[in-house]
Amino acid sequence: MSYEFESAQKIAILGGGPGGYEAAIAGAQLGAEVTLIERVGVGGSAVLTDVVPSKTLIATAEATNSIGEAADLGVQFFSRSETSHRPVRPEVAVNLSAVNLRLQRLARQQSEDMKSTLIRAGVRIVQGEGRLDGPHRIVVSTAKGPKGKDFDEIDADTVVISVGASPRVLDSAKPDGERILTWTQLYSMDTTPDHLIVVGSGVTGAEFASAYTALGSKVTLISSRDQVLPGEDADAAQVIEDVFKRNGMTVLSKTRAESVVRTDDGVVATLTDGRTVEGSHCLMAVGAVPNTAGIGLEEAGVQLTDSGHIRVNRVARTSVSSIYAAGDCTNFLPLASVAAMQGRTAVYHAMGDAVNPTELRNVTSNIFTQPEIATVGWSQHQIEEGLAQGEIYKLPLSSNPRAKMQNVRDGFVKLFARTGSGTVIGGVIVGPRASELIFSLALAVEHRLTVDDVARAFTVYPSLSGSISDAARAMHIVH
Repeated sequence: MSYEFESAQKIAILGGGPGGYEAAIAGAQLGAEVTLIERVGVGGSAVLTDVVPSKTLIATAEATNSIGEAADLGVQFFSRSETSHRPVRPEVAVNLSAVNLRLQRLARQQSEDMKSTLIRAGVRIVQGEGRLDGPHRIVVSTAKGPKGKDFDEIDADTVVISVGASPRVLDSAKPDGERILTWTQLYSMDTTPDHLIVVGSGVTGAEFASAYTALGSKVTLISSRDQVLPGEDADAAQVIEDVFKRNGMTVLSKTRAESVVRTDDGVVATLTDGRTVEGSHCLMAVGAVPNTAGIGLEEAGVQLTDSGHIRVNRVARTSVSSIYAAGDCTNFLPLASVAAMQGRTAVYHAMGDAVNPTELRNVTSNIFTQPEIATVGWSQHQIEEGLAQGEIYKLPLSSNPRAKMQNVRDGFVKLFARTGSGTVIGGVIVGPRASELIFSLALAVEHRLTVDDVARAFTVYPSLSGSISDAARAMHIVH
């Protein structure tokens, strides 16, 4: 529903990713005159080259794993002929070209759906390269601007910057889009890599290493730390590394790739300890850099961090009162859900609507490995360091009846509750669809429920969510 005012507030949004999209929708709902500037397509890189295509690829990897493990559930595949009728273990073949065509199609469809929603809401969409020209204007280079000009000038009361980030590129391992690749370039491959070297064991590296192992590639994961997924829950990271190795992945820890070069038929990664690794392809997953250079931020007075991220407060406002920012270009968490929340919060605050400042402690995050890792709230490390007073309880999924039925061998539920009160302050779930299961803990953290509150809620029997209730019940506070 749109509200009309005699003089509508003008909002200009630079970047159409999750943050910019949600800001535009929120502005339109509140009756503002909204213009969205996007250079590639609505949804930005999150939809077109990052989150949507990568998670679609991972869905295919999950299906591949399910087929390969079906025999453990008593499902047999038979070879039929005139002379024999015997069970066989299936060899799963992945048509990567078809997979990539599907995920690119889904990404385009999602982008078009988002664009249609914006148009129906009354948002003006301008395609082109935009840059700030002071605190209240964006200049956009367009193929065909008004009155024949090749640029468009958009004045606004409020500006929202949501320009995202791009893969970090190292001079010693420059991507060529064929053998040495960033995560945005993976979808051009026609066949599954024979041997994929993944440099970087953070979230992106771990997710793709997990997916391509399931798709049938030999994978070598190069990690500069003691363990994969540094910074994540240590128990969760250990489960993932154990699964990786059990599935045949080679994990090289405590070493870095000094260089990656292309050969006649593949790549060679040279490590800092002198070893070399030969493969058919290499994925560089060494972080991202914000797309903030050269768009007029500093000239407009917007403060940046040393890394080039935009400094924002909890309502997504920058150092300039009329300019807000959302998403991976800011110094907040680089998650699509956080970008979307920042976009909405920015517009609500700018237009004087009721707003809840973003609380990073309440943000849920998920790593789409197999099994998944989902987290919310305070971490075990923070509790052990004394930053929060809490009790810790861990329940393996191996004790869950539904997990047994589904042949789930790995995973756990871990709860953190405030000492004394039993208020849920965080948790970790490792298992299939952890991204769905974590929502109940997110609600508990957001609304300060106690472990007894969680335990009193009914869960289906049997269900994986029953382990959340069981863990909460085990932490019962005696009154």
